[in-house]
Amino acid sequence: MSAQLYSELDTPAVLVDLDVLDANLRKTAELAKAAGVKLRPHIKTHKSTWIAGEQMKYGACGITAAKLGEAEVMADAGITDILLAYPIVGRHKLERLRALMSKARVTLSVDDVAVAKGLSELAESMGTQIRLYVDVNTGLNRCGREPGEATVELVKEINALPGVKVVGLMTHPGHVYGKSTTDEVRAVAKHEAESLVRTKHLLLQEGIEIEEVSVGSTPTSKFIGEQSETTETRPGAYVFGDASQLVTKSITEAECAMHVLVTVVSMPREGTVIVDGGTKTFSSDANALRPGYGTLRGNDSVYIERLSEEHGIVRVPEGVTFAIGDRLEFLVNHCCGTTNLHQTLIGVRNGKVEREISVDARGKIK
Repeated sequence: MSAQLYSELDTPAVLVDLDVLDANLRKTAELAKAAGVKLRPHIKTHKSTWIAGEQMKYGACGITAAKLGEAEVMADAGITDILLAYPIVGRHKLERLRALMSKARVTLSVDDVAVAKGLSELAESMGTQIRLYVDVNTGLNRCGREPGEATVELVKEINALPGVKVVGLMTHPGHVYGKSTTDEVRAVAKHEAESLVRTKHLLLQEGIEIEEVSVGSTPTSKFIGEQSETTETRPGAYVFGDASQLVTKSITEAECAMHVLVTVVSMPREGTVIVDGGTKTFSSDANALRPGYGTLRGNDSVYIERLSEEHGIVRVPEGVTFAIGDRLEFLVNHCCGTTNLHQTLIGVRNGKVEREISVDARGKIK
């Protein structure tokens, strides 16, 4: 792209400050290296082969993906060490996994014997062995059995199947986003690691060695140096930063690389302006600790109160004024959901457009 001022861009546009992005990539890579832990970032946040490549340059051992479609895009771009952190179920997906495994070293996550059986049958048909991580529930109450005996029994059942081997334990402490202090986040990080390590030791007593203890969320990744006996960290949203991370006190506003540029298109009543970005532009994720769906850069008393498809209804406090045509930048609640709404992000540096960032795995939900 030409080095135009980004203030001249058509709107809405998702801006990514390239200096902040680079600093975020470097800082997290350095944290992992200092802790002696592998960095396996989750690409669901950016879905960009270019950003994934930058993460690899900074020393990532590979990537984490949520869906096969994301993994296929990354493998086609030359990334060959992939953790698929999502249960693979059904004939169609297993056949796609067969093809993916011809391009990349793929590790799968499971939390049920029924899922493992499908992978076992695939491995047997291919004459290979599939590496598995077993998902463990450490408080999010999503996938995963409870740590300790429940997970030990599951691992034993899975390892009895041909063609598969449990090599790791993993967890995602997504409930950390409900915390609002550093001490609370640190406590979640401590529990996250200790739950997996305790389970690993119980498995060792059963004669089962676990190679990998894989933890992962952006807020808890800040404490990876304190998470003893972990081997791998899988943060995702650290690349861009957003309001959900700000409220946990795990980042500062200076670490927020992503903002959405919009234009004021209507001023229908006092205290309200309308901007040209709605649910097709901003993630509709709410945050219990922060009002609305996005806050104005530099003044969080101005926030997007409501969204319809193409309209953002902005609450404007007394004493703050705007005019039709004003261009405003909003910090989003959730960067991952926002990314997936757009074909391209606009990489900016020093107020000028430097590059378009293609969202290559956009919409890859299968």
